[in-house]
Amino acid sequence: MTAVDDRGMTKFFEEFEPPEGIKVELLRGEIVMMATPDLVHNRIVETVLDQIPRKRWERLQTTDVDIIDEASEPIPDLVVLERGVVPDSAGLLPSQLVAMVVEVVSKTSVDRDYGIKRSIYAAGKIPAYLIIDPIVAHCVLLTDPIGEGDQADYRGQWITKFGDPVLLESLGVELETSEFGTLTGVRRHRLP
Repeated sequence: MTAVDDRGMTKFFEEFEPPEGIKVELLRGEIVMMATPDLVHNRIVETVLDQIPRKRWERLQTTDVDIIDEASEPIPDLVVLERGVVPDSAGLLPSQLVAMVVEVVSKTSVDRDYGIKRSIYAAGKIPAYLIIDPIVAHCVLLTDPIGEGDQADYRGQWITKFGDPVLLESLGVELETSEFGTLTGVRRHRLP
């Protein structure tokens, strides 16, 4: 569903209670509902969490991110931010506090993860966006956001095959990807 009045859609979204087991995001005025993720997805997120040092970084799941000047409240699979920059209690997490977001691609999220979310996260000036794609067995690290609104994008893009490390320079982490699982029985999509 696409909103004619983004403010009305945002208000509706704030009051909407999804059924249990359903993840709901607001992406440029459109409400997107997804089933809970599968084991491959959850294990990849857990593997990433284990490699980002907890002492320096908060690693949050199922956290809504507030993108300024956007009718969007995405819920990345993982949000990474410096420890201590967010108050103990907060509703939406301001995008300017986020160091990195991670999305794990599913068969139904390919277009969103590579397309609209890329633009939304860049518009929110999130310094690093990591797409982990178990369909084609690679990671895409996007850095250096530029532009505004629908025209926002990332200047830097590095594609790494599963099995090779991904250098997350801004976090001081070399992410090992050899344990990432893949989705079988899913038609491969074209690379971005």
